Amino acid sequence: MIEAAERLALVAERELEALVGVSTPSGDVAGAEEAVALCVAFLPPDAEPERIDCSTPGHARDLLGRLRGSGERRLLLVGHLDTVVAHGAHRTLTRERDRLLGSGTVDMKGGVALALGLMRELAGRPERYAEVAVLLVNDEEWRTVPFAHTERFRDWDACLCFEAGEVDAEGNDAVIVRRKAAGTLEVNATGRPAHSGSAPHKGRSALLALAAVAQRIASASDPAGPDRLTAVPTILHAGEAFNVVPPNGRLVCDLRADDLAAFEPVLAAVPDELDGVSIESALVRAWPGMDTRFATAGLLERAAERLGRPLVASERGGASDASHIAQAVPMTVDGLGPRGGGAHTPHEWVGADSLRSRAEVALALTASILGD
Repeated sequence: MIEAAERLALVAERELEALVGVSTPSGDVAGAEEAVALCVAFLPPDAEPERIDCSTPGHARDLLGRLRGSGERRLLLVGHLDTVVAHGAHRTLTRERDRLLGSGTVDMKGGVALALGLMRELAGRPERYAEVAVLLVNDEEWRTVPFAHTERFRDWDACLCFEAGEVDAEGNDAVIVRRKAAGTLEVNATGRPAHSGSAPHKGRSALLALAAVAQRIASASDPAGPDRLTAVPTILHAGEAFNVVPPNGRLVCDLRADDLAAFEPVLAAVPDELDGVSIESALVRAWPGMDTRFATAGLLERAAERLGRPLVASERGGASDASHIAQAVPMTVDGLGPRGGGAHTPHEWVGADSLRSRAEVALALTASILGD
């Protein structure tokens, strides 16, 4: 199958241009519908497109495209179409030497283009699989509700997720088989207002209470510890006037660890009351960790043999829908997309040459999974 990489990469660049041409900030239904329509058009004619409810209410429905064959194994390809870029900041695709620049190129429309290309290659090989499906969701970037699709794919043989690719320090192709769990902790404080000049003692400052809570949360960080826990306050809003003791405020913290259970001591460090200020806290986003190193070790070895070059198991701190799928499909590999940088910034890009090298990786893994 690896011989198809050049063809797959050539078409992927054209389809990437079309996908990046559509602005798809997470939650925008019109943009998502336009992007989904493109993806349906890029699926092979034999594929069965289906719209399924998005995990997040109010978002456009997700896309599931299926190929059915006469073989035995079932393979899932995963990606997302939403970005963090607002319409006003959206950039269509341009090329500067080997770089393809544009909103969502690396996170993750480049990966989506490769996944769709892989579906077309597999359409001509139905004897190799019982079913191949591509799942493209519209809420990955801002989802705070549980992921809705994990159980649908329980007992499938393997999953490939097309988040951005990478290389190791020696320049060898790497894929992601380990990710930290991720959580978003929100803390709301309610105090009492007072004139900050004439009667500050009558007030109860939500700002000072949240600042103290932020310190407690930050002190729980233990990146060198057994769970590699990081607890980082990232947003603090309090007060509306320069001469009033702030009566209300909100603190947001980003939590990462190898396991969700490691967040429990952080949550326990947040009091219900502090200096007369009422405090409420909640973990508003919780994504599981992923560790498929053992389950995928043999797969990576077989794929490296097909590639004729090393394929390295790597890890990444950022969250991904691969982490959800891995709870039901142990043989899950992420980071199949093209290499690039600048995710979530105006300078987002992918390397044009990496479209081919990452297509080779995806094809080698697929062949090793399906026994081609």
